[in-house]
Amino acid sequence: MNTSTYSTHRLHLWWLTFALFLSYLSVAMSLPVVSIYVTDGLKFNNLAGGLAVGIAFVSTIATRTRSGRLSDQRGGKSVMTIGLLVYTLASLLCMLAVWHVLPPHIAYAVLLLGRLALGLGESLAVVGMLGWGVALSGPQQAGRFLALMGMGMYGSFAVGAPIGLALYHRWGFGGVMLASAALPLVGLVMVRCLPAISGQPGKRESFWGLLGRIGRPGAVVGLQGVGFAAIGAFLSLYYIDRGWPSAWIGLSGFSVGFVVVRLFFGHLPDRLGGRPVALVSLLVEAVGQVLLWQAPAPAWALAGAVLTGCGCSLVYPSMGAEVVRRVPPHLRATAMGGFAAFQDLAYAGTGPLAGWFADRWGYAVVFLIGAVAAAAALLTATSVDRREHVGQE
Repeated sequence: MNTSTYSTHRLHLWWLTFALFLSYLSVAMSLPVVSIYVTDGLKFNNLAGGLAVGIAFVSTIATRTRSGRLSDQRGGKSVMTIGLLVYTLASLLCMLAVWHVLPPHIAYAVLLLGRLALGLGESLAVVGMLGWGVALSGPQQAGRFLALMGMGMYGSFAVGAPIGLALYHRWGFGGVMLASAALPLVGLVMVRCLPAISGQPGKRESFWGLLGRIGRPGAVVGLQGVGFAAIGAFLSLYYIDRGWPSAWIGLSGFSVGFVVVRLFFGHLPDRLGGRPVALVSLLVEAVGQVLLWQAPAPAWALAGAVLTGCGCSLVYPSMGAEVVRRVPPHLRATAMGGFAAFQDLAYAGTGPLAGWFADRWGYAVVFLIGAVAAAAALLTATSVDRREHVGQE
C-alpha cells in the first residue's frame, strides 16, 4: 500500500468513525435512561430495569456471526447501512412505550421489543463497520483501527449520557427516543460517499469451527465487559441512590478515560502484542471497580469510573488484533462477529444479574462483581499465547 493510498484509507476510517459516533448516540443516549424510565416511569423493580438494558444484547449475540458472514460475503458497507436503518426503526418502536393508553406491562413489553430490535441494529452496524474497516486498514493496522472505532463508540457514551439525561428530564423518554431515531439517518448519509469493499471469496467456516482460534481472547473481552455493563446499567442509579449530584458524570468519566487512552495509546496492541497490553489494562480496570464498590464520596466514584474506562479501553483492540491475524481475509468479519459476541454475552447477562443483586444488597455490589470479573479476565489473559498468525496481507 503506497503512502497516498494509505492516507486516503486513513481519512476514510476517520470519516467512518465519525459517522459511527453520531449514529451510536442512539445507543448511548438511551443507555442511562432506560433503567430510570422502567423504575421511575413504569414502576418496575431494578431487575426489570436491568433486563430492559441487557436484553438488547440478546439479539446482538444471536446475530453477530450471521452479520459477520454477510459482511464477508457482501461487503461491510451494505451491512452497516442496514444496521443504521434498524437503529432508527428500533428507537421509534421504543418511543411507543410512552404511549399513555398502554398499560405498564404492555408498555414494558413494547420497550423490550424495541431494545431487541436495537440489538439487531447494533450487530449489523458494528460488525459491518468491523469488516469494512479491517478491509481498508489491513491486518497489520487492525489494532489501531479497532482502537479508533472504539473511540467513536465510547466518545458517543461520553457525550450521550449527559445529553440523554438532559433530554429525559426536559422532554421525557419519548424525546430521547425521537433524537435516537434521527441521528443514525445522519450517519447513513455520511457513509454513502465512502467506497465499498467487495466481499472476499473463499471457503466459509462455521462459528464453531472458528471457536478454537478466538475462544480465549473472546473470554477475556467477555469478562472485561462485565465492569462496563455494570457502569452502563447502574452507575446513574448508584449516584441517585447515594444522593450525589450530576448522575451523568460517572458514565461520562468512564468514557473520557476510555477515549483518551485509545487516542494516545491505541497503537500499542500492534506494536507490543495483545497479551501484555491486556494484562496491564485489566489490572487497571479491577482497581477502578474496587474504587467504585468502596467509594465514600462522588469524587472517589468518579475516579473509579475513569480508571475503569482507562482499563477497558485497550482490551478489545488487543484481543481483537490477535483474532484478525489468526484468520484468513475471507473469514475476518465472521471471526470478529463471533469475537464480539463474547462481549455481548457479558452485557446481556450483567444487567439482569446485577439488578437482582442490587435489589438485595444495594448498587455498590454490582461493582464488586465487575472487579471479580476483571480479575478472572486477567487470569485468562495470561493463557492467551501468540500462535502463528495466518492470512496476512
